Amino acid sequence: MYARSTTINAKPESIDAGIAQLRDEVMPMLLDMDGCIGLSMLSDRESGRCIATSAWQSEEAMRTSDEELRPVRDRVAEMMGGGSPTVDEWEIAVLHRDHRSGEGACVRVTWVQVDRANLDRAIDVYKLASLPRLEDLAGFCSASLLVDRASGRAVSSVTYDSHDAMDSSREAAASMRSATAKDAGAKVLDVREFDLSLAHLRVPELT
Repeated sequence: MYARSTTINAKPESIDAGIAQLRDEVMPMLLDMDGCIGLSMLSDRESGRCIATSAWQSEEAMRTSDEELRPVRDRVAEMMGGGSPTVDEWEIAVLHRDHRSGEGACVRVTWVQVDRANLDRAIDVYKLASLPRLEDLAGFCSASLLVDRASGRAVSSVTYDSHDAMDSSREAAASMRSATAKDAGAKVLDVREFDLSLAHLRVPELT
């Protein structure tokens, strides 16, 4: 399974219009494409940072869709006042869902850098050490790990049922992040928190 993420630094006042356009226009088009298995969107209304992620059954399906979707991405970014979007492609290494998200769900996203030779070990650490601890956190909904084997970059997304649940988990998550990064030989690049504005991913369990 593979994913393409598109990051837009939007004007905060344009975020709702962007969400509506993705939900009403872009998502139906995406779901009609061969190999597409869903779309999600994260948004930070304070900074304006938004990340739309499409999921694909194969790397070939993801790559084949790129030319058709490029003008769509540019149109959405322009409408949201975000300039040129940043696009990244990933392998979905882990996806675990305790239950599906509901209204008000939030996501904590962590970007890390790993030596490419140690990437499989880092994936195992995430599966065997991080996931069991995450499941014990109140309000935990789901977790995923996306990796770019060419660069050694990886990104973890942990979804919580509400802002309160995510807030309550912050200290435990920071401790867990530090321990996991040490065990995996990973360098934490950034940590951000978002609203889950669109959740329509049909990626199966990958653990």
